Formats: sequence, structure tokens, C-alpha cells
Amino acid sequence: MVQQQSHPTTDEAAQSEPRKAEAPVIPTISTGEGLVYHQGRLVPTHEAMLSVTTHALHYGTGCFEGIRAYWNEEQEQLYVLKLREHFERFAHSRRILMMHPGESVEELCDVTVELLRRQEIRSDAYIRPVAYKSARTIKLTLSSLEDSISIYAFPMGNYVDISAGLNVCVSNWRRVSGNAIPVRAKTTGAYINSALATDEAAAAGFDEAIFLTQSGTVSEGSSCNIFVVKKGRISTTRPADDILEGITREAAMQLLARDMGLATEVRAIERTELYDADEIFFTGTGVQISPVTRVDRRAIGSGQPGPITMELQQRYLRAARGDDPAYADWLTPVYPRQAGA
Repeated sequence: MVQQQSHPTTDEAAQSEPRKAEAPVIPTISTGEGLVYHQGRLVPTHEAMLSVTTHALHYGTGCFEGIRAYWNEEQEQLYVLKLREHFERFAHSRRILMMHPGESVEELCDVTVELLRRQEIRSDAYIRPVAYKSARTIKLTLSSLEDSISIYAFPMGNYVDISAGLNVCVSNWRRVSGNAIPVRAKTTGAYINSALATDEAAAAGFDEAIFLTQSGTVSEGSSCNIFVVKKGRISTTRPADDILEGITREAAMQLLARDMGLATEVRAIERTELYDADEIFFTGTGVQISPVTRVDRRAIGSGQPGPITMELQQRYLRAARGDDPAYADWLTPVYPRQAGA
């Protein structure tokens, strides 16, 4: 069991300047390399093209997933994390956008493994499935339009610095309401909300942004869920707070309960609770388990990544890389296992 850090005084916290998080390097995908699953078949990336008249390009009528795969050097294996769960959520998002069933969850899982295997990726990787209204029309509708699915994958390490602690702000932009756009679907158009928040945060010198709901309670990060630790008690925001119910969020709660003996309370969280927290961390496919050490220029706890957060991160990455047999059911191996392995 981890030991809870004592909460420093205001003066001590103010003097505790964290190591600045390193800016991530997000790859730009070249059209001259790799393969893409595009409209029913695997093709070279340069052949996966869309018309400028495509409906989804104009109106954001699409949905997507972000999936990680982790390379285990010792086992010489690439493990896709929570593959089926991601494609089940993908199917849910497609239904909300009135898309045709098309490929099944099982078929998309198989295609993804083949895509990774055919590209011989032997490093940590990111997989992006996207479904979109592919009709060439300007008509504002969903149900009568044809749709398509594409999937691509590429090597990628950390999306943010997961060791130093993130310096974040509460955004002036509010989280889009589920009564305006279905937030439980991972829709492409809704991410203008996130882009506005992260752009504003970066311009002000922050690493990330936290959304409030329309009513003023905490919602989530720009593309991640949020957890707050106070006196050893862990809380996270409710589905009613217009969050996307994250797959990593669920995995974190499982690890906390099963391996660390810590239950998570799902409840409304007020903005000022962030400033008074002992620890804060984000969860998500991109951010993984990322400590937050400053909010609105206020140190959180000691101003350094907290012990609960960092133990959880370590356990999560062990499970994701196939180093914890207890969580083997989270993983889909890409390459055939060696005889006797």
C-alpha cells in the first residue's frame, strides 16, 4: 500500500517549482509510407484518399477511437490494449450517428491486428479507426447518407510527459453539453471544443486544460478523464458531468481497487477541490496515467507527482506491456507466439 504524502503549507507549495514537462513529439504521417484499412481493404497510405466534397469534412459527421499498442522487448511481442472494448465503443458511437452496422467488432479487431502485423511495427504504437459520412453532398442529415471506415496505425511513444507532472489550467471554454452534442459518442465534430481549449492553454503557457460543465462543476480534461486524491480518498467525475466514459478511466479504477485497495467515488467535483487536492491525475489512451502538479498556477500537494498516481502509473504500464499476467485479458498479441513461449 502506498503512503499518503502530507499536505505542505501554502508557502512550501508556492516554493516547490516542478520540473517542466517536456513537449511531446507527435508524428506527422507521410502519405508515402505504411498501409491503411480504407473502405473495406488494406491499401498503401497514398491510395487512401477522400474527395473535398465528403460530408464528414464539412460537418464533422464522423466518430473515432484512439487505441494504443505496447511493445515488450523481452517477449518480442506487440500488445494491443483493450482492443475489443475500443471497438465496442466505436460501434456505439456509430449507432448514435445513425451509421450502418458494416464491419463487426470482431472483424475490426482482426483487421487492426493484420494492419499492425503487415507493417511489422515493433515499438509502441497508436491506432486510429475513424468512421465517417462519406457521401458527397452538402445536405444536413445523417440517416440517409452512406458511411465508411478507415484505420491507420503508426509508431508513437508518450503523447505527453508522464513523469514530470503537468501544469494545467481551468479552461474559459466550457465542456460541450450532452444536450447539444452526444458526448458519450466519440464524435469528430465535438473535438473543436477540445482544440479550442488546448490551443488557449498552450498560448497561456500551460500543458493541458480542464473543462467545467455548463453548470460550473468539473468535467474532464481536453481529451482525458480526471481523478482527484484527498486524504487517501479518490474521486472522479460522473457521466452526468458530460464526460466521455474512458476505457483507461475504467482500467484505472480496476487497478486502484484490485491491486491498491483504493475505491473510487464517482461524484460531482467542484472547481476549488482541484486547488485543495493532494494529488490529481489524468487518464486516457493518449495521456495514459499522467500526474498533474499545478492547476491555475497553484501547486497541487507537494507540487510533485504524488505516490498514489505514480504507483498506479507503474501498475498500468506493467499491465499494458504484458508484464502482469493478472491482466492478460486486457491484451491482444499481434505476432504469433513462439513455440514454448
